[in-house]
Amino acid sequence: MTTTETDQKLWHLSGNWTPMLEEITANDLKVEGNIPEELSGTYLRVGPNPSSGWSPHWFFGDGMLHGISLENGKALWYKNRFVKTRVYKGEAGDDPMAAMGDLTMGTANTHVVRHAGKILALEEGHFPYELTPELETVGPWDFDGKLKTSMTAHPKICPETGEMMFFSYFNFEAPYLNYHRVNADGELIQSEGIDIPNIVMMHDFNITRNHTIFMDLPLTFNLEAIDESGLPFRFDPEAGARLGVMKRDGDNNSISWLEIDPCYVFHPVNAHEEGENIIIHVSRLESAFANSADDYSAQGHLWKWTIDTTTGKVSEEQIDDKAVDFGRVDDRRVGLPARFGYVMSLPENKDSVEYGESLYKYDFATGERLEHKLGSGVKGGEPVFAPASSNAKEDQGWIMCLVHDENTNASKFIIIDAQDFESDPVATIHIPQRVPYGAHGSWMPN
Repeated sequence: MTTTETDQKLWHLSGNWTPMLEEITANDLKVEGNIPEELSGTYLRVGPNPSSGWSPHWFFGDGMLHGISLENGKALWYKNRFVKTRVYKGEAGDDPMAAMGDLTMGTANTHVVRHAGKILALEEGHFPYELTPELETVGPWDFDGKLKTSMTAHPKICPETGEMMFFSYFNFEAPYLNYHRVNADGELIQSEGIDIPNIVMMHDFNITRNHTIFMDLPLTFNLEAIDESGLPFRFDPEAGARLGVMKRDGDNNSISWLEIDPCYVFHPVNAHEEGENIIIHVSRLESAFANSADDYSAQGHLWKWTIDTTTGKVSEEQIDDKAVDFGRVDDRRVGLPARFGYVMSLPENKDSVEYGESLYKYDFATGERLEHKLGSGVKGGEPVFAPASSNAKEDQGWIMCLVHDENTNASKFIIIDAQDFESDPVATIHIPQRVPYGAHGSWMPN
């Protein structure tokens, strides 16, 4: 589709959001500094990148993977590849909503994880797509036919049991929520329908050592919103907000629903148990898409929710006034007490999705916030932690991030010493083509 004057006004098709249509493999990468020799593996990140050059909304672009392979202190390669979904192949036509009824018609554009030997590219309305380590597309994955719903883009993998928990909310008849549990071998062993009163956009959720916690927040299904923008959700604070707490292997009858103030959360940082309490750190927004599907005026700030499981009460406390999102912890601490959280800064008072010029490291024990400044005009991405070894202590390792320099229109992959967070990166790998801003990714050690 050719770009028209109207299309130029769409922020997700301009600047460094402009789709990258060329796939390349580059083996001779320019490196400044020294890549830690302990880093052996592949960093993968995905994001919406419409292969036609056009899409009506940020969420609907085809998934494009960007990968950097590291080994023995060297950057072996950079590759970018489209996820070759049925949508990418044109089977959905020009209407993204036409793919809603077929779970194999996803775009695989939001997150990429590895579990039980399978690399999965994810979005939240369809099946995941399986990939090879070389970033080639295998096809949709339905857990050997056992999965009958979509799969969230934000599964949680327990570092103690190896289980993967996920959910589905793209259900247009009750139950509007479904919960799934996969064992360490990749077998889907539990699927539960969960009753909630409305169809809501539930982008993420939380786990602890013993619990699963759902966020039933008032970004509700809205037919008028579809007519306006194609995105069928609108913020409705009158619908209320609740956290649903249940045991990991629980069911609909065992959930406790606890009311909180209306808000929205795209991404929590982590959750864990402290005695009878559950502590959750989230990037909390006052609203989302309040006026339209392109209303990004609400900013996320770091909040702490404390759930008293004996009284059923939730205390809510703002931790910081910095605008932040895309929070991560060391993957070995997901659902467990994590002292350190890493987030991406966001610019204040934005009208579209813009990424900030800093990364932050929070010490949840002391309340300290450290800032890694990327530089004027250099925009960040999701900070991903890579440990120095499997038994390294929590912050003994590196933060990885794909960033883009708006001044030179060039992209680079930076590696920051997590224990010397405010200093310059220990290594900067220059990417030989522009990398559009994207969504989520993972470090996958060899």
